[in-house]
Amino acid sequence: MNALPDPALRVPAPSARALVPFVSVADMMRLVHRVGLAPMLRDLADRIEDSFRRWESFEKRERIPAHSAEGVIELMPTTDGEVYGFKYVNGHPRNMRAGLQTVTAFGLLADMHTGYPVLLSEMTLLTALRTAAMSALAARHLAPEGSRVMAVIGNGAQSEFQAVAFREIVGIEEVRLWDIDPAATEKCARNLHGSGLRVVPCATAEEAILGAQVITTATADKRLATILSDNMVGPGVHLNAVGGDSPGKTELAREILLRADIFVEYPPQTRIEGEIQQLDPDHPVTELWEVIAGRRPGRRGRDAITLFDSVGFAIEDFAALVYVREKARETGLFQELDLIADPDDPRDLYGMLMRAAP
Repeated sequence: MNALPDPALRVPAPSARALVPFVSVADMMRLVHRVGLAPMLRDLADRIEDSFRRWESFEKRERIPAHSAEGVIELMPTTDGEVYGFKYVNGHPRNMRAGLQTVTAFGLLADMHTGYPVLLSEMTLLTALRTAAMSALAARHLAPEGSRVMAVIGNGAQSEFQAVAFREIVGIEEVRLWDIDPAATEKCARNLHGSGLRVVPCATAEEAILGAQVITTATADKRLATILSDNMVGPGVHLNAVGGDSPGKTELAREILLRADIFVEYPPQTRIEGEIQQLDPDHPVTELWEVIAGRRPGRRGRDAITLFDSVGFAIEDFAALVYVREKARETGLFQELDLIADPDDPRDLYGMLMRAAP
């Protein structure tokens, strides 16, 4: 008597078009080391800059948020008409107390003509990389020429990425560190040992900003905070405000904003989530893409204070995902997921299900 076939054999093998490349956390780490951290940061900055130059070809909208007392979960979608992309991201500052990441993310690209996904990727690491690349890209256009010293206020998960990106893209040579938690500063200094940067741990925020041409704030508390007071910021400084990224969460004194030339990604989103939520809705700001495209001026002079009010935007994630898709193909650092039901006859989804019965 012949043995019955293995029930698993009744399940049709997925077609190649239905298999979705997936870049896991492990694959993303391998990819970063294969490409190199510094080259990858430079590549991401260049890709984002290219996307900003064609800003008008993208559909744009604010993030789609779901808020709770503990944090926020957001979707960040965009498309250029050929490829659709979105990122799922959360921000939960209290997670750190439980040993959890405050920000996690994953992202997807899809073919606009078929709707089929073409990439699924982790984005917790990739968001840290693209955020640092975006910060340094903005500084490349806005910071004082010859900037060599940067203060990093807030030495959490983003701090090392910022430091390395500014070294590679802006030419920063010295990083001055301060965090309300000395253990965070110690961690950051330890991780940056051997990076080629002079790393100076500081006892106060005032000490950290001494002599800095660039000041990055990247704190996690979900509140209207004053990390930098008005008297701490003098003329000729570039501010890179990364931490204010949700309603009711800021880092800079309002008086600083009133003295600064403010540059943003997408005003409707930044007015809700950025430092400028403290200002009148009609307070003038410049969209960074216009500076990159040569339509608007950046830094007006040696004594100007420039502020990049960074909250992150979907086009940056889109550019990062497209880059990762290309690099994953080149390196083979991905898995294939059987994510899409794809029957031989597209009208016979039910039949495919029944034929798979044990």
